[in-house]
Amino acid sequence: APDSAGPGAEQALASLLLLRQVRERLAGWENGLIETARDAGASWADLASPLGVASRQAAERRYLRGRPGPAGTTGEQRVQATRGRRAAERTTAAWARHNAADLRRLAGQITALTDLPAAARLPLSRIRAALAHDDPAELVHPLNAARPHLTAGHHDLAAQLDALTPP
Repeated sequence: APDSAGPGAEQALASLLLLRQVRERLAGWENGLIETARDAGASWADLASPLGVASRQAAERRYLRGRPGPAGTTGEQRVQATRGRRAAERTTAAWARHNAADLRRLAGQITALTDLPAAARLPLSRIRAALAHDDPAELVHPLNAARPHLTAGHHDLAAQLDALTPP
């Protein structure tokens, strides 16, 4: 009797291994198709039904869980990290809208400076580009990048920028 159970167990284990490999390959294809659909304009709500889930949140969660992430992270950790990042972005955007006038005023003053070092050219060009956007949150990172170039001769602007720190 032990011999008759052996091949059955071995075959079942081999089949499970093969199934796992097929599942991993399908998951990779699924994420690629989700990205293609999203790039083409499909919303998470549009994807929910084809993915067999009930909501846009479930569709996004499924995508995030299947996406590769840093070594050692779980799918749920990727979901939480993405949600945390988006919450921080929303908080910064709300703060920037509330402080838009001050951000734009400082950005204008900083871009008008003519005595900044050559290393400040890239941050200044990014501030100018951000000023062209309607969203004042676009100014936050370029202003922070320009901050180190203000300490030498423009302590007043550096102090104003420091006083206007996002959450």
